[in-house]
Amino acid sequence: MNWADQHAPTLLVKIFGKDRPGLTAGLFRTLAAFQVDVIDIEQVVTRGRITLCVLIRPPDGEAASEGELRATVHAWAEGAGLQAEIISGTGDNPSRGTGRSHVTVLGNPLTADTTAVVASRIAATGGNIDRIYRLAKYPVTAVEFDVSGVPTEELRTALAKEAAASGVDIAVVSSGLQRRAPRLVVMDVDSTLIQDEVIELFAAHAGCEERVAEVTAAAMRGELDFEQSLHQRVALLAGLDESVIDKVRSEVRLTPGARTLIRTLKRLGCQVGVVSGGFTQVTDALRERLGLDFAAANTLEVVDGKLTGRVTGEVVDRPGKATLLRRFAAEAGVPLSRTVAIGDGANDLDMLNAAGLGVAFNAKPLVREAAHTAVSVPFLDTVLYLLGITREEVEAADAQG
Repeated sequence: MNWADQHAPTLLVKIFGKDRPGLTAGLFRTLAAFQVDVIDIEQVVTRGRITLCVLIRPPDGEAASEGELRATVHAWAEGAGLQAEIISGTGDNPSRGTGRSHVTVLGNPLTADTTAVVASRIAATGGNIDRIYRLAKYPVTAVEFDVSGVPTEELRTALAKEAAASGVDIAVVSSGLQRRAPRLVVMDVDSTLIQDEVIELFAAHAGCEERVAEVTAAAMRGELDFEQSLHQRVALLAGLDESVIDKVRSEVRLTPGARTLIRTLKRLGCQVGVVSGGFTQVTDALRERLGLDFAAANTLEVVDGKLTGRVTGEVVDRPGKATLLRRFAAEAGVPLSRTVAIGDGANDLDMLNAAGLGVAFNAKPLVREAAHTAVSVPFLDTVLYLLGITREEVEAADAQG
């Protein structure tokens, strides 16, 4: 818009009241009689109440023409059982500031206090909230703020501190054409894609749950690194019949929302993979079952129908998961900036930090604080909302098959 347009007279026509079909068409038919130009439109319907705003240039001619337009719009609104407001001004909406971002907030429930905290923190960074809308109402409430005027990384840092302090789930991603471009999404398996810890399922069949738990606890205390703990726990499985593998596969429980997440991502043209400190004997089955594009994990050695208590090949540990993310991205032809990693444990941190968006899923505080964003509800498909996908879009795609 040039200088003259910025200072040209405009009218903001606003109607509000009970929604029903035909109101938008009715308003524009009323305005069309005055041959006005439309500059901007915004319409919102909340609980059956419509708010419709139209920015127009006043009709050409004598001042009486504008007065006639005002009277006609008010008469139409009254006849339709609506209220109308017409405000004089100049120019269009000011251009949005640079540094445009989408801020997604998840709540179960979403409280007024949480919303106030988020809005206040955005304002404190110098950001402006241009628009707010709801992405989902179940299984959680998800709302998205369109924010401008502050660099995305600066906004993400500020809101990450607020999220960690208050336990709110907040994601900040850059706005732009690439937001819905095909991505690569890579997930941890144990306690992320599935509800179980696979080593514990094997240990139950071997009768060594307590000893496996002791080694796991030692690793969590920092007394053992992941590779040491892996070898010690797998050694306890020595002699187990390989038929147990099929039993463990049948015992694995997907996390609620896992199928929806993967199905929706695939429909969007995304590629999906898993990396695990668990075992290929399970992840390969999950890959086939869920139609995954990539899968990598440790492999239990089997000789003469028995588990030897050893793993073969390169160990998938904390650095290994990040390496695999990069490898999958290269094979998929997706830059790291377009990758999403999801995990719950400390051994996922390198992967979460390497990805364009790292999501801590029901994670320990250390992981939650270090990741780009966190989800603390037990539904894996809520990650879709962080990507700007609404629940209605998911359900519409499911209905179409």
